[in-house]
Amino acid sequence: MRFDWGKVLAVFIVLLAVSMAGCIGSGSGAGTSPTKTATSTVSSSTPAKAQKYITVTDMLGRTVKVPANVTRVVAVGPGALRILVYLNATKDVVGIEEFEKRFPYGRPYILAHPELLKLPVIGPGGPGKLPDMEALIKVHPQVIFMVFVSRQTADEVQEKTGIPVVVLSYGTLKNFTDPVFFKSLLLAGKILGKEKRAEEVIKFIEEQQSYLENLTKGLKSPRVYVGGIGFKGAHGITSTFTDYAPFTVLHLDNIAANLTSTNYGWVQVDKEWLLKENPDYIFIDEGGLKIILDDYRSNPDFYNSLKAVEEGNLYGVLPYNFYNTNIGIAIADAYYIGKVIYPERFKNIDPVKKANEIFTFLVGKPVYGELAKEFGGFGKINLATGNVTYGLPTNP
Repeated sequence: MRFDWGKVLAVFIVLLAVSMAGCIGSGSGAGTSPTKTATSTVSSSTPAKAQKYITVTDMLGRTVKVPANVTRVVAVGPGALRILVYLNATKDVVGIEEFEKRFPYGRPYILAHPELLKLPVIGPGGPGKLPDMEALIKVHPQVIFMVFVSRQTADEVQEKTGIPVVVLSYGTLKNFTDPVFFKSLLLAGKILGKEKRAEEVIKFIEEQQSYLENLTKGLKSPRVYVGGIGFKGAHGITSTFTDYAPFTVLHLDNIAANLTSTNYGWVQVDKEWLLKENPDYIFIDEGGLKIILDDYRSNPDFYNSLKAVEEGNLYGVLPYNFYNTNIGIAIADAYYIGKVIYPERFKNIDPVKKANEIFTFLVGKPVYGELAKEFGGFGKINLATGNVTYGLPTNP
């Protein structure tokens, strides 16, 4: 039989073609597998959930990019930490200023939250003092809240630490409802996921002011004065505010209202001026009471010549201007002052009980008793026999 080499060759060519097709198919599969492996490698090196950011505008008009989920923060400057406490954000705070530890009295937010005093120190604190950059970095905050700083300083801190800096403000607080302060609350609330709490705080403060204003509207006011006001430290009886917020809200005739001030309403008057004006009522900010008591021992004739002292209308109120404005104390003082001036209008108000209600809402605890032990609390002042446990620091 003759072997047909032509047919064999044809079969061989067919088999070769099939074999090559198989190889090509395997090659295609091999090409797919590395692609999958590469995709897997990329995804494993990428975080499961990428960090998200939001952009905010702070109170200096600076545009700042901050994490969308903030759980670690610090507060720098007079009053910054108080804002975070008002927002119920104490658990997010990872460091505090040395000022808070050095003077752990007189401020409801610290009295109500002594656990904050156990946190690492991030700088000296105090008016005009910058934080410690290395200490800030060590506590790993996601956001630094600051007050009373310039745009240049805020940018410098942000650049040196690599941490977003958001500047807040208290405004001027000529009354309790300063729109700048409210914007700061809302801004911090947005960053911390505390928008609802910020709105609640604003509503609470607005309601307190509205109640006090309505209760005293249209009443004839006696002439009043407040002395001993703290401003970057403690001062004596000649230290006052031209726009003392409790007087403003209560529609009282503040004898210092028409004086000129270049320091947020704070002014030092002459004793001769005070004798000349001779107000009907004098209220003493008890942060300066120690200085006033010492001054009385040296110069009793001046004090005894004042009509308010002679007639027994000298009263003590809690110091609210201690490391910026303690708004809760300012509101509480207004209730007490209203009770003194207009007892009939305020007959259903217990100033101590009201103070504790205010503190409980704003900082979480009723701390009036502690403040009263430190400074004296609400009541008449007898300069001859008076004493006080604490005064504001004279050089913070």
